[in-house]
Amino acid sequence: MAAMQKDPVLVVVQLTGGNDYLNTVVPYNNPLYRDNRKAVGIGDNQILRLDGDYGFPSFLAPMKRFWDEGKLAIMHGVGYLDSPRSHFRSMDIWHTCEADKVGTEGWLGRVVREIDPKKENVVTAVSFGPCLFRALAVPGVPVACVAGPLETYGFLPAIQEKAQRQAVLDRFSRMYTPIPGSGVMEYMATTGLDSLKGADILKVAPGKYASEIKYPDTPIARKLKGIAQVHFADLGTRVFYCDHGSFDTHAGQGPIHANLWTSVSQGLEAFMADLRAHDKADNVIILMFSEFGRRVRDNGSGTDHGAAGVTFVIGDRVKGGHYGEMPSLEGGKLVQGDLNPNMDFRGIYSTILDKWLHMDPVRIVNGTYDQLAFLN
Repeated sequence: MAAMQKDPVLVVVQLTGGNDYLNTVVPYNNPLYRDNRKAVGIGDNQILRLDGDYGFPSFLAPMKRFWDEGKLAIMHGVGYLDSPRSHFRSMDIWHTCEADKVGTEGWLGRVVREIDPKKENVVTAVSFGPCLFRALAVPGVPVACVAGPLETYGFLPAIQEKAQRQAVLDRFSRMYTPIPGSGVMEYMATTGLDSLKGADILKVAPGKYASEIKYPDTPIARKLKGIAQVHFADLGTRVFYCDHGSFDTHAGQGPIHANLWTSVSQGLEAFMADLRAHDKADNVIILMFSEFGRRVRDNGSGTDHGAAGVTFVIGDRVKGGHYGEMPSLEGGKLVQGDLNPNMDFRGIYSTILDKWLHMDPVRIVNGTYDQLAFLN
């Protein structure tokens, strides 16, 4: 009897604050890298070589292991035209796929609506973080938001009696009954109530989870463990989202960047080991992005906001390797001192939508973009 096909699952890790592309995928043979990075450059003795051109800093050792397995795709020069170099606007563009106007729908919210148009499963998408990320926000589309450990997560966890909980939920719904012309209140009444129902469903996940994998005691590793718990519980969740940061390293970049990447790479190593140990890895890919890269020349202590960045996709169904090319570091080819993007991020999204989630990417990302071959 053939094994039942598992639904594909997407995990998104948002590196908030503008990760430094050049100190993540280091062009160690390029003299222009050393010329521009007097203060924050990664020393040759700290570089794990991927090939003859690029290397990871030693604090990305777990990422290097994914690379050696052929399970890490590196997308170079990612961004879009006319980068605004603003955290809020740039992240907004990544979240809504609208570069020319302010978008009203998150791209992953559209994905969830397509997967579950009748809202039959209010935990189709689960977000681990302090708030609902814009990428997931679409009016009427439920997303379960987990702000802390799953074990203590829930709506009024002290109230166990079902009728009493329902009475509180009904009162909540009336509080946010739509006022004519008020989109915000309507959004709260529907999406908010659905999210509260999701809290009750997710409570079962920790009790179903047993693993010998030890996760580091860091915020990002705790979020990834929570994702593993929900994934293992088979609740039908197809989209997971979490964040890590802040990568806004204007000053003191050396230790900050190293600590951030140590946490995320070790967390991902534990997460992938956990999935593999429980035969839960074959239908999961991880997309890791930041809203922009950083300036080519350091500022004496850190780096300022840039344009082109690097995006990663990890998974056992990923065809590892370099995709695209690092934009030129030559002064005449920079844009206001920044690497000039040569790969549109919407092409990466389109590839995942088409080849992984098996849906038409055009209406999700608002257009047709070149796809890449990073999925087997």
